[in-house]
Amino acid sequence: MSKATRANTQSPAPRGGDRHDLIRVHGARVNNLKDVSVEIPKRRLTVFTGVSGSGKSSLVFDTIAAESQRLINETYSAFVQGFMPTLARPEVDVLEGLTTAIVVDQQRMGADPRSTVGTATDAGAMLRILFSRLGEPHIGPPGAYAFNVPSVRASGAITVERGAKTTVKATFNRTGGMCARCEGRGSVTDIDLTQLYDDSKSLAEGAFTIPGWKSDSQWTVQVYAQSGFVDPDKPISRYTKKEMRDFLYGEPVKVKVNGVNLTYEGLIPKLQKSILSKDKEAMQPHIRAFVERAVTFTTCPECDGTRLSEGARSSKIEGISIADACAMQISDLAGWVRGLDAPSVAPLLDALRQTLDSFVEIGLGYLSLDRPSGTLSGGEAQRVKMIRHLGSSLTDVTYVFDEPTIGLHPHDIQRMNALLLRLRDKGNTVLVVEHKPETIAIADHVVDLGPGAGTGGGTICFEGTVEGLRTGGTITGRHFGDRAAVKDTVREPTGTLEIRGATANNLREVDVDVPLGVLTVVTGVAGSGKSSLVHGSIPAGEGVVSIDQGAIRGSRRSNPATYTGLLDPIRKAFAKANGVKPALFSANSEGACPGCNGAGVVYTDLAMMAAVATTCEECEGKRFQAAVLEYRLGGRDISEVLAMSVTEAEEFFGAGEAATPAAHRILGRLADVGLGYLSLGQPLTTLSGGERQRLKLATHMGEKGGVYVLDEPTAGLHLADVEQLLHLLDRLVDSGKSVIVVEHHQAVMAHADWIIDLGPGAGHDGGRVVFEGTPAELVAGRTTLTGEHLAAYVGA
Repeated sequence: MSKATRANTQSPAPRGGDRHDLIRVHGARVNNLKDVSVEIPKRRLTVFTGVSGSGKSSLVFDTIAAESQRLINETYSAFVQGFMPTLARPEVDVLEGLTTAIVVDQQRMGADPRSTVGTATDAGAMLRILFSRLGEPHIGPPGAYAFNVPSVRASGAITVERGAKTTVKATFNRTGGMCARCEGRGSVTDIDLTQLYDDSKSLAEGAFTIPGWKSDSQWTVQVYAQSGFVDPDKPISRYTKKEMRDFLYGEPVKVKVNGVNLTYEGLIPKLQKSILSKDKEAMQPHIRAFVERAVTFTTCPECDGTRLSEGARSSKIEGISIADACAMQISDLAGWVRGLDAPSVAPLLDALRQTLDSFVEIGLGYLSLDRPSGTLSGGEAQRVKMIRHLGSSLTDVTYVFDEPTIGLHPHDIQRMNALLLRLRDKGNTVLVVEHKPETIAIADHVVDLGPGAGTGGGTICFEGTVEGLRTGGTITGRHFGDRAAVKDTVREPTGTLEIRGATANNLREVDVDVPLGVLTVVTGVAGSGKSSLVHGSIPAGEGVVSIDQGAIRGSRRSNPATYTGLLDPIRKAFAKANGVKPALFSANSEGACPGCNGAGVVYTDLAMMAAVATTCEECEGKRFQAAVLEYRLGGRDISEVLAMSVTEAEEFFGAGEAATPAAHRILGRLADVGLGYLSLGQPLTTLSGGERQRLKLATHMGEKGGVYVLDEPTAGLHLADVEQLLHLLDRLVDSGKSVIVVEHHQAVMAHADWIIDLGPGAGHDGGRVVFEGTPAELVAGRTTLTGEHLAAYVGA
């Protein structure tokens, strides 16, 4: 066909597939959603806004993303599905136009002691391959450079069944990179024996002081008492040397206890395996307190904290060992890798450079590959997960982000916005749950949920463009242009907290005086050393209440009443009014419905298909025995009280027959942080990120202390909620407390009495105090990145 003929040929009519340019949701009822119907354009950037708890995550994550992942899982065989997590179909009438969803959420990365930034990404694996090919002297395959792989040697006889059976001698040898002393953890433990037991008592008298070790019923304790290695009736201080060695360091051996075969093991290795192998941050508070008392963690003297064996540290490329490379700031490591010239491993070097450059591009160049993954903030963890998607060739997929700007300085938000737009421009659908106006402003399409939170939300208030949102009259639209003004007058400090020579992480001998009795904001770009200064240098202890970004841990049985300790005074009030035991009024104890064990629903396991949850017929979802519901306080039974909102319960327990001062105080704190709409019995698993953050804040407000240290309390909060948080911080300061806040939100900076700005950059480019003074002085000077952005924010 000639060119002319081709030019005259009419373009074909649109095909059916070209019309599927929308994701249609109809009748969504997950959590608090009220029959939500919405159409989301594909290959566009759509931002979901609304107050905390309005239903954004329920629509985006629990409906759209969850159904996409469930449908993909269904394409595998039943055998494969048996090994995959089972996902229930969301409560929704119609979901059309879904594409493959890639979810990048704020879930903290694994806090295993052996998990690092290098092991959590491909960078560590590629670096090990690189050293196994180019390292001198050559010590072995990639496993020889891995601190999670121990060296193993074995020899013996094996029988080969091939024709006639023959027995041959064989040896097995595997070189691993794990330091044998610390087992790849980088630190060793020194245990204070006086915290483990009272040596003036015998085992029969309850000598153990370890949490949960009771001499009368615990199998663990009975193993020691009936092992035959020690005398259970003799005080530990009178043990012989052999008895003490067996008691503390005995090798594992089978013993019979009450007719049951159990394993006896020395106390020290037993504790190391059962308690000390776990991440301290993931422990229950009383276990963590015990570990902090009993155990001192010191840098391993053999590997100097590198976690690697001497052989792995001796192998080098151009004078750099793998331990040196992992300890480098990633931006410096990227430069070193770029300088390597080795044609034999060129594809590997290209892939490693691309991964390291992605770290820098996404604003994490200040990290190092040996940084424990459990120490990353929620925002850092989310950005680390983004790295593998930046260079992806996939198109026409749906990327789902949960507040990707959390933990980012205004300077870094611009970079994050560019990345979101880049993913969209490759032909992908990008769905973002976000509160920051800077990110909402770049959206092609906005979906605003509300109008309120909890039962007051769950509906679509607005759909359309950013300009339409500004004039739409919704809460988000009204607050979109909010700009806090810098204070005219600031409070005078009542004293100072001196920090001298702070060197935690990247801090460079920082000397700073933190004023007390005022609202102090510590700010700076991500990675500048804010958390290192506040959490690493302010002594935790008497009078200091520290509220970090750690996730709230709780099952579907946990709720605001159990988490805050509110249920204890409520149970006691019911027990006193009715003359019965408090345990009857707990759905996790004696009062539980026998049909559902206090869960309120009965779960039917269907193997690789999602479990079916049906309301318990016996208690009708109330979770308690019928007999327990006969007992009343102020005319209400316990299930009716747990169904109340915080606001209703505050009034109920504030006066009259049900007046309970202890419960009323806790409810008042929940109302103060803006959670008046939550029901007391709502499972923690259904709360949004912002609600969990405020729930934690309300709980810690009950602790006695003169100094409150808050780490990004605006995380997950809507623009309207930030205003309420500022009033709360003011009330804390006005009541005589000192409040120190690590924060990036300009409204909080403008509201501060004193600002400490760290920088000027991140990692080794930061770690210095670049400004101390009032917000007005910071805006007037504009000498730092923070000053420039704050000045632009307040319109100075």
